[in-house]
Amino acid sequence: MASETFPTPHDWKEGRRLRAWALAQRGWPQRTIAAALGVTEGAVSQWLTRARAGGPAALRRRTSPGAPPKLSTAQRARVPALLARGAEAFGFRGDVWTAARIGWLLGARFGVWYHRSHVSRLMRALGWTPQQPLQRATQRDEAAIARWWAERWPALKKGPSARGVPWSG
Repeated sequence: MASETFPTPHDWKEGRRLRAWALAQRGWPQRTIAAALGVTEGAVSQWLTRARAGGPAALRRRTSPGAPPKLSTAQRARVPALLARGAEAFGFRGDVWTAARIGWLLGARFGVWYHRSHVSRLMRALGWTPQQPLQRATQRDEAAIARWWAERWPALKKGPSARGVPWSG
């Protein structure tokens, strides 16, 4: 099947479409082609219609629509190593990688600027999840908070009613 008319297919689906076209050129009926390839007759009909209109090239795999990726494959492969160095290595306070910080890093290192939402999608594709930093007051007193929970909270917490009625909450 790998000749000038039928070049080597990129994947098995493309090979199946090209095989359907080759069988049709030999005079096979659509029903028989569908049974031989394990597909519906409608699929074979669509493939043959495309091939008649545009030749066997119309059965080839098509590239996905949309803009090409801004980061090259080599650049994407370098991102996890950069993130592994930690956020503080790039001048951030706290060792937490947020989507905004990763977006800045991609822009500074590769000249590619992404929106935070897209950075999150990109990181999920690489197996990373952006983190949300804890925002706490700098004057926070952990000892005073622990005392409040131990001493004051039990008095404020609502308990069962005094009437002896079962309490559900």
